[in-house]
Amino acid sequence: MQNLCLWQPDQDRIQHSNLYHFMAEVNHFHGLQLHSYADLYQWSVEKTTRFWPLVWQHCGVKGELGDIVAENRQEMQRARWFPDSRLNFAENLLRRQDESPAIVSRIEGGASQTLSWAELGDQVARLSQWLRGQGIGPGDVVAAYLPNIPETVIAMLAATSLGAVWTSTSPDFGEASVVERFGQTRPKVLFTVDGYRYAGKAIDIQAKVASLVSQLDSIEQTVVIPLLGNPLLLGQEWGQILASQEGATLQFEAMGFNDPLYILYSSGTTGKPKCIVHGIGGTLLQHLKEHQLHCDIKPGERVFYFTTCGWMMWNWLVSALASGATLVLYDGSPFYPDGNALWDLARDEQVTLFGTSAKYLDALHKQGYAPIKTHELPALRLICSTGSVLSPEGFDYVYQGIKQDVLLSSIAGGTDICSCFVIGNPISPVYRGESQGRGLGLAVQVFNEAGQPVQGEKGELVCTKPFPAQPIYFWGDESGDKYHAAYFERFHNVWCHGDWIELTEHGGILFYGRSDATLNPGGVRIGTSEIYRYVEQLDEVEESIAIGQQWQQDERVVLFVKLKAGLKLDEALRDRIRQQISQHCTVRHVPARILQVDAIPRTKSGKIVELAVREVVHNRPVNNTHALADPEVLSQYRDRPELAS
Repeated sequence: MQNLCLWQPDQDRIQHSNLYHFMAEVNHFHGLQLHSYADLYQWSVEKTTRFWPLVWQHCGVKGELGDIVAENRQEMQRARWFPDSRLNFAENLLRRQDESPAIVSRIEGGASQTLSWAELGDQVARLSQWLRGQGIGPGDVVAAYLPNIPETVIAMLAATSLGAVWTSTSPDFGEASVVERFGQTRPKVLFTVDGYRYAGKAIDIQAKVASLVSQLDSIEQTVVIPLLGNPLLLGQEWGQILASQEGATLQFEAMGFNDPLYILYSSGTTGKPKCIVHGIGGTLLQHLKEHQLHCDIKPGERVFYFTTCGWMMWNWLVSALASGATLVLYDGSPFYPDGNALWDLARDEQVTLFGTSAKYLDALHKQGYAPIKTHELPALRLICSTGSVLSPEGFDYVYQGIKQDVLLSSIAGGTDICSCFVIGNPISPVYRGESQGRGLGLAVQVFNEAGQPVQGEKGELVCTKPFPAQPIYFWGDESGDKYHAAYFERFHNVWCHGDWIELTEHGGILFYGRSDATLNPGGVRIGTSEIYRYVEQLDEVEESIAIGQQWQQDERVVLFVKLKAGLKLDEALRDRIRQQISQHCTVRHVPARILQVDAIPRTKSGKIVELAVREVVHNRPVNNTHALADPEVLSQYRDRPELAS
């Protein structure tokens, strides 16, 4: 069942894809005869200095390409792409200035609002002019504490049009988390809201904003968007600023390819969040490649991703403007008033690309939702899933419960590269449980413990050659030591990403979880996702989390389960869980202890945190509980008497 083909593109779809036309260009310009995605991928990683300039040209990047493709390619951490090119990020996202829709947005419980390309350009011009008047220019940091609304996109474009650096978190982050992030990067301007809506509640955050501003002495101006319509208690009002800048025109500061664009933050569950700085050109070029070649996005199509502004998928989503696509934004709970909320949006707005998390798809499935029976989705041709491993049963659900004729892309990469190492493509089949393959131009391999490339075996996801979307540096890491420790300590001059994966016989990728969270009973490494997949198939189990507990000079597997409301874990259910794991995995996967909890700890972007639970179980401090959505949950894992014997 693992290698079952679930979807195959027809010849018409293949021949009308951007990727097919790009491959024809490669063949034409370089005298080649590439016929498949595997052929194109192999060429792209063997000839990276030919591949990336062709992406620039094919995607029509606005800017000066320059004469040098790459410098210092022999030393991966120091490699620099297109060092003499000049461009502006916002200019590439604002190529269109017509009356067609640029952004369609919906806030929980409300109606959709539309912003045309011309209106978007006008508002960006006004805000940019105001920022310039505040002394904001190249290299200055502009921060957002905002929900996923059009104003967030406008503020980002205004800042980056000036060459300023953008950084953001979502308003559900607590004070300490925000101060921990922005305190390091020292923004001069903060954009925020009076509050936001979630799960049927209006949540006023003005007191929280006032408190964090008092702790951030770098902030010179605070701009407030009155989303809830409450009387403003601080800062300047968004609408008044725009009204004061009538007649402004779009202007773009030419910047270097490797100048800073975004500061993203690691989850910070093992210490203070790392401030990962992504460059202007590398981010743009990688996103254009992923959107146009891998996702086949065309002008006018509608692109949706369920995300907050504290997750890199927001940055990825917004770049779709550079391909002439319409952004579809949603802010609020995906299950309010019920699980149809996002599918109503997809139906109403004719969404082409629907992006979400594996956990959302799992939750829909568990709760019995089947949009295939309730929603007409003729425009939908691509579903992207990320954030955690999408199980083979999750693949089944998409094709049986959402839509049959759809490309399902289980994508993976993350904050570190603000993009994907593993992604789909429109000309290859989809196999059950597998990501379609590796991203073009990225020399991704699987290394075993000895640092040797393997296929058909589990190992570390690595990248063996430089690529433009590498971070340009970590903020405040002048020596580069933190950067080196994060990616290059495990294998010399090779990026080690920290995912435990397998490369299949036809070039697909199987994910088994984070490599630092793999279990090691009896010296055999086991991916946690293998356990979650089968345990969570049981009707009684909503979610689970597994860790390795040090025990008698070895490691034993401990499984915590969250059951459906009102259920209690008894020995009969424990036995069923053990049987389920033993039957579908191996005896080594079977937990030595199975315990019940009321909640599974997660980061604010929704990822479960095995490492934090492991530290708590071993009575070691968790360095940064601010990174967790609900740090109090960890108390359920501390001093459990069942783990003392």
